[in-house]
Amino acid sequence: MPRSRRAARRAQSSAKPDSQASDDEAVSEVLSHYSSASEGASLAEEGTGSEAVNEQAQEEEAEDKLKEYMDSILDKSAKTRQAALQSLRLAFSSKTLSEFLLERRLTLTDSLEKCLKKGKGEEQALAGTVLTLLCLQMGSGPEGEEVFRSLKPLLVSILTDSTASPIARQSDLVSCLSCLEDFFNTPGVGEGSSVPAQHSPLHCSALQSWSLLLTICPTSHIKSILDNHWLKLPLLLSSNSIALRIMAGETIALVFELAQDMEEDLCHQDTEFLRAQLKVLATESNKYRAKTDRRKQRSIFRDILRFIESGEYQEETIRFGLECMYVDSWARRRTYQAFKEVLGSGIHHHLQNSELLREIFGLGPPLVLDAATLKASKVSRFEKHLYNSAAFKARTKARSRVRDKRADVL
Repeated sequence: MPRSRRAARRAQSSAKPDSQASDDEAVSEVLSHYSSASEGASLAEEGTGSEAVNEQAQEEEAEDKLKEYMDSILDKSAKTRQAALQSLRLAFSSKTLSEFLLERRLTLTDSLEKCLKKGKGEEQALAGTVLTLLCLQMGSGPEGEEVFRSLKPLLVSILTDSTASPIARQSDLVSCLSCLEDFFNTPGVGEGSSVPAQHSPLHCSALQSWSLLLTICPTSHIKSILDNHWLKLPLLLSSNSIALRIMAGETIALVFELAQDMEEDLCHQDTEFLRAQLKVLATESNKYRAKTDRRKQRSIFRDILRFIESGEYQEETIRFGLECMYVDSWARRRTYQAFKEVLGSGIHHHLQNSELLREIFGLGPPLVLDAATLKASKVSRFEKHLYNSAAFKARTKARSRVRDKRADVL
């Protein structure tokens, strides 16, 4: 009998927590039922409110990270400074942060100045790129001009310093357009010369920046360029660097386009010799050059030759969001490429939201779209697959007609 009494007591004691747990569960179910019933009417409002809170929290977290990166620029370790500059470069190129940077532009400018003065090579190049993006974020107002003018003397000194790192000089060329015209007077850049490999990107950046300057130059300055530089540019077409040859060809097409807009006549004996050079580059098939380099060179120089002979430019369409932009001239192409090289994959975001870029390309103010419009504009994966399949089929048919040996050759 004692054993049965003990077993009964144990059963009662074990049953009490179970009953208490079941009571707690029942109470929680009732409370949840009433809470769900009372909150059901305002579910949509709370959903939108929670999304707004989440977005605000994400923005605050992103700003905190940016503040940490800005503080890390002054770190003693060179690796830490480079990592911080790289993170700032990615952030500035992928988002519009003008309001955040407006209050901190002076502090960031001082930090970048120290990196340009005391840093070496890669650090100076990253600092120059971040400075360019900072001016882009500030827009066309007085703040961006103030940042540029404060560091312009330092950038010019780095550019003209032959002992500075070629990588750093290449980065600073974007902001030093005013001192580039004499850069190509250096002997040995063209005429088939072998420029050192580390200086070839420097010359390409110089020519890119110089040609970008031409797109906004007054007419009087363009006339002096035609008189002083038109005969020097074809010499760069014989360079051993394919990047420099292509950039020289695009610059020649740009100068030719500007001369046509000014109704300047360039059709003389030197232009005929230039056309012969372009034809050689458009059909070059030397085996000692890489196959991809030959294909790229032929494609670009065919467009350049077609433009100089007939004035025909192959129009490009740039799509971003619900909008599109047409690149229908060499000047517009040079401007778009300049921003694309700086912003990278963030070019589409800035074309949608940056007032400065939209003003430069004549796109008007940024579009204000609601969530429903954005959701409706998105294309499903299946629709993309169908579109790509149809485009592939049409492209294959068109190419097969051209490649068919039985086709008439005119």
